[in-house]
Amino acid sequence: MKSIAFTHLLQMAINQGNQLMLIKSMLFLLTVMSANAYSQQNFKEVDSPYQADNTQKFEFNSKVLNRSYDIHVKLPKGYSNKENQHKHYPVLYLNDAPYTFKVALGVTHFPKMDKAIIVAIGFAHGEHGQHSRVRDLTPENDPTWRKYETGGAPQYLKFIESEVIPFVEDVYRIDSSKRILSGQSLGGSFGSWVLVTRPALFSSYILTSPSHWFKNDMIFALEASYAKDHQDLPANVFYATGAVETPEYERKPMVKGQIDFVKALRARDYPQLNMKDEIVEGTDHFSTFPVGLTKGLRWLYQDVWQVE
Repeated sequence: MKSIAFTHLLQMAINQGNQLMLIKSMLFLLTVMSANAYSQQNFKEVDSPYQADNTQKFEFNSKVLNRSYDIHVKLPKGYSNKENQHKHYPVLYLNDAPYTFKVALGVTHFPKMDKAIIVAIGFAHGEHGQHSRVRDLTPENDPTWRKYETGGAPQYLKFIESEVIPFVEDVYRIDSSKRILSGQSLGGSFGSWVLVTRPALFSSYILTSPSHWFKNDMIFALEASYAKDHQDLPANVFYATGAVETPEYERKPMVKGQIDFVKALRARDYPQLNMKDEIVEGTDHFSTFPVGLTKGLRWLYQDVWQVE
């Protein structure tokens, strides 16, 4: 593009016999040549991709699901140091690893946020990511979803509970009383479903932009069913949805879905339910997770657990 611009400028100068334009053309050429020389002297393209410190990747062949998934793990800095050999850590479980793991790496870069072992589950091998996640993160079959299979969450949760968690807690020094489940969109509504069906599996939840609208708001009936049989819901729960996640800008009423669900939970007056929620100004469905994860972890570390 720069050579085209120079050629055009030079031709105009010659055609018009314009000395000033000719001088400008030569100065432009010198600038381009200098920039190219600087670039060649100071920058060299390399083939090796960026790699994050303290990370590991496992291929996990699930007997429960008869499918294989990649499991990504990131250890806090200093995990292997001698002075920390008896220390046990909270663990943050994520779905949608190709997106959420990268975000979590950035969020936990600084020491005050680098308190937990991160475990992120990818998509099923050989499947398109959206097909894998829609099946695994939806709790019931919904025949209106013609393009995707739905209703695989019960088996997927069994995979997490009976295979992933035992593996993680056998290999790493985990404080099993501080298991965190976090998810975005369908991952957020998956977390809400776990909260009102198997709440004790995780002590804490960070759920952003939850798709509470799935299958005609079925999550609200499940919440009411839980409340009918239980007097308490012992969990720390952080919800965040972007203020722009409204029908005016997106197809689904995400903001309303979060507000109504949080209202229903608070109305139960559960003694051990510690909940914080936020409608985040300036974020939409594709930008709320980094903000929500950051705020949720900070809330747990500093306000709830007060971990060093």
